[in-house]
Amino acid sequence: MKNKPEIYCVGGAVRDRLLGLPVQDRDWVVVGTTPEAMEAQGFQPVGKDFPVFLHPKTHEEYALARTERKTARGYKGFAVHAAPDVTLEQDLLRRDFTINAIAEAADGTLIDPYGGQTDLAAGILRHVSDAFAEDPVRILRGARFAARFGFSFAPETLGLMRAMVENGEVDALVPERVWQELARGLMGEQPSRFISTLRDCGALKKVLPEVDALFGVPQPPQYHPEIDCGIHAMMVLDDTARHNYALEVRYAALGHDLGKGNTPKDILPRHIGHELRSVDLLKTVSERLRAPADCRDLARLVARYHGDIHRAKQLRADTVVRLFDSCDGWRKPERFTQILQACQSDARGRTGHEHDDYPQAAYLERLLAAARAVDAGAIARECGDPARIPELIRLARIAAVERASAGT
Repeated sequence: MKNKPEIYCVGGAVRDRLLGLPVQDRDWVVVGTTPEAMEAQGFQPVGKDFPVFLHPKTHEEYALARTERKTARGYKGFAVHAAPDVTLEQDLLRRDFTINAIAEAADGTLIDPYGGQTDLAAGILRHVSDAFAEDPVRILRGARFAARFGFSFAPETLGLMRAMVENGEVDALVPERVWQELARGLMGEQPSRFISTLRDCGALKKVLPEVDALFGVPQPPQYHPEIDCGIHAMMVLDDTARHNYALEVRYAALGHDLGKGNTPKDILPRHIGHELRSVDLLKTVSERLRAPADCRDLARLVARYHGDIHRAKQLRADTVVRLFDSCDGWRKPERFTQILQACQSDARGRTGHEHDDYPQAAYLERLLAAARAVDAGAIARECGDPARIPELIRLARIAAVERASAGT
């Protein structure tokens, strides 16, 4: 056993520094020590499945060097061995991709036994060892890295991911972990690559079958020159990223057209009624993934009303007020703005329309501001019949929308 423990910065912090990106969190590996020695130095144990400790001052995570052995299907089916005789190279060998298997010593020396720097320079995601196939979460992580960095996969790694789908390993993924990785993937610079990675290895049918069903389904070419529903959804998703929209908007973009994936074949390429079908499918997806309420609700509203919003200037004033009612624009105007953002990306997510103006957004924002300016309290105070108050407020809002739409 080594007399003095060796401490190395590992993983994403080293990778991001080499890429010239801001380093958010640092993880550390400690070689040549025991849990008892760590606690004696004031480190607080927090790991449930293997020895991980929080530094007494920085609160950064320090993990003992370890090896893993597969004991059961799924991402938790591992037996962990952490001991002073485990080497740094053995610890790095268990990591997912070579770009995450680089360590940095205290003096700045890089320890890169598996060629991670070479793959970083080439923009390649390559698995470190065949142990990659033992953890299905690594497929999702790879998809996330592809969305964040724009990297491509080494052919042998993509082949291994396909084998993991075929042998059923990916079926062990749990909803919480799928959502966690999906959410981070959607926030990447090119979130469509998260979806395309899953599709390339066959995992999309398992993880998001409703999205997978969109690919190969045609749309009317006069409205959608890109024709394919799946391609359109990916273009919409990437437009939300270009505008740096929030996760809720990106999730809504991903799911806004799910109903097109099960359009009856006898009415293709039209998609009559796809909005309501999308709402139903989104309910299923959001419940399965246990998506946060803000994401779930925004996605539902975008799916239901994006067609109406695209036709905003053709809507009667009373229809506009019903739209505001349904979206709770009175109490949540910020959410209505997010709905408009998703609709704008939907309009721009078409070949040749990527830079189109979307006047519907400013138009509806102006109408909502006018309707919200109606003094509901004053109407209530002046009305002698409480039962008539809601209708009087509605009529006042309709009148305000009519004036605003006319530019007066």
